Amino acid sequence: MNLSQLKPAKGSTHSEKRIGRGQGSGHGGTSTRGHKGAQSRSGYSHKIGFEGGQMPLQRRLPKFGFKNINRVEYKAINIDTLQALYEKNGCTVIDIQTIIDAGLASKNDLVKVLGRGELKAALEVHAHAFSKSAEAAIEAQQGKAVKL
Repeated sequence: MNLSQLKPAKGSTHSEKRIGRGQGSGHGGTSTRGHKGAQSRSGYSHKIGFEGGQMPLQRRLPKFGFKNINRVEYKAINIDTLQALYEKNGCTVIDIQTIIDAGLASKNDLVKVLGRGELKAALEVHAHAFSKSAEAAIEAQQGKAVKL
């Protein structure tokens, strides 16, 4: 057997419904569109979410929530990640470019260092923000936390 011999199973396909081909076809007259109404007319197109005049779902449901337009989002990097980066690369200065090269953030991200994990090396860390616990952990190892 090859691909050119494949056929659908017997009885699984139907011939195309040919509409507007006279009364004898069973699909003449209104051409399966019914009588009157917007959908029977040519050129009909409905708006997204239109439910035939019924109140649409997005208008039936209540509005909720709040989006703060002044929110600043940071890419979170923990102390244990910095320790792993130090062990892998052996560099004592971890700046934004090092973090980007490691694939932990993209060039447009703001980076915030958080305090999860344990730091065993004296690192100079450059980031946009630090949590209090992260700053304390870095300085406890005679490292530097440099805010950009």
